[in-house]
Amino acid sequence: MIKVGITGNIGTGKSIVCRIFETLGVPVFHADEEAKFFLLNEDVRQTLVLKFGKEILTDGIIDRQKLGIIVFDDDEALKFLNSVIHPLVKQSLMYWIKLHNNQHYILQEAAILFESGFNKEFDKIITVVSPPELAIRRVIERDQITRTDVEKRMKHQWDQDKKMELSDFIIFNDEKQMVVPQVLKIHNVIMGIIPLTG
Repeated sequence: MIKVGITGNIGTGKSIVCRIFETLGVPVFHADEEAKFFLLNEDVRQTLVLKFGKEILTDGIIDRQKLGIIVFDDDEALKFLNSVIHPLVKQSLMYWIKLHNNQHYILQEAAILFESGFNKEFDKIITVVSPPELAIRRVIERDQITRTDVEKRMKHQWDQDKKMELSDFIIFNDEKQMVVPQVLKIHNVIMGIIPLTG
């Protein structure tokens, strides 16, 4: 089985690309969604409240927006959060991979695949890229947050060019090039249907 990581900075459209792969029958592990799930874990809740205080809670549940305001303003706070969540996500991924070991290939979606060093776990890497201004606009519309908040999140991610250099495949989601043909080509290469240069 080929393990493929798919990443891209905030607002590039990773989720849309992953849905296209899923329609092709490719299992996708959504690391970012899994991380949100672990915020509901009682042990995680207690650990984070102990670190950041009860102000991160709304009705007794961790409020991701309140937590985000703290961690995206403080590198050490973000490191702490990642040190709590990432091992749990990795453990969950390893179990999920075992459940899908009969597949030709699987995908794992994660925004900070390179930043966390998790890219080393994969045989191939796909990076989804978009013009920064387009990505910012998408996030503002999607999350109903300010440009300043988007830029705070972006500063914790590697530059797109750096990710592209280290990737096996690039998908351009720039509203000019069609995404589906790009996904189909990568799928056919990984499946061995066409050569890498085809």
